[in-house]
Amino acid sequence: MNPEGGLINIFELMSKDNVLVVEDDKYTRHIIEMYLTKHKIQVKSAVDGEQALHLLKEFKPKVIISDWKMPVMNGIELCRYLKSHEEYKYTYFIIFTAKALLEDRIKGLESGADDFIVKPIENLEILARVRTGIRIFDLQEQLRKNEHTRAIIEIAATIGHKINNPLSSLLLSIQNIEDELDTKKSAVKEDLAIIKLSIEKIRKLVYDLIQLKDPSFTEYVSGRKMIKF
Repeated sequence: MNPEGGLINIFELMSKDNVLVVEDDKYTRHIIEMYLTKHKIQVKSAVDGEQALHLLKEFKPKVIISDWKMPVMNGIELCRYLKSHEEYKYTYFIIFTAKALLEDRIKGLESGADDFIVKPIENLEILARVRTGIRIFDLQEQLRKNEHTRAIIEIAATIGHKINNPLSSLLLSIQNIEDELDTKKSAVKEDLAIIKLSIEKIRKLVYDLIQLKDPSFTEYVSGRKMIKF
């Protein structure tokens, strides 16, 4: 994944309060989906972990609510798989289950689950847990975005300073050459003028890099992005 463009795309895709419900029981799945939708949350659902993985190729949720026991791929297996991938590492994962024993909860936490809901499920509790998950996800994403922005600024400043010193020496050398050459040689004068103009453009870029505070990006090629000045 492109460390610059990839992250920005993820931020854009996750701007909505998306929730994925993974439940093999049709009635339970429908009730949760309808209730969350009623409270302005965008919901998609899957019948098991395998179908959930297919949905995740296009749908990027902030929170996943998954039943523990399901065919094909259960909630624990799904959680363990997603938490091992960087793209879904910070997705808030809630498991609902009839298992209330301490060892079961420990097993769920070890798989990477962030929260548990014990059946029978109450709609108000689900909504409260989901909203908590969304808030935590948003805070984590903001921290990641701030760290990403800070890293770009530090890299830009470093590059700017590293280029500035040899660039100044180059400009001084060009000036000395210009002073020593016969000013009547028009072709040489034109070449020197082009060189000086190019140097000035580079110096402007250096200045922009050093002064970079709040970077924005523009499309480049192959899904990559460039810093917009």
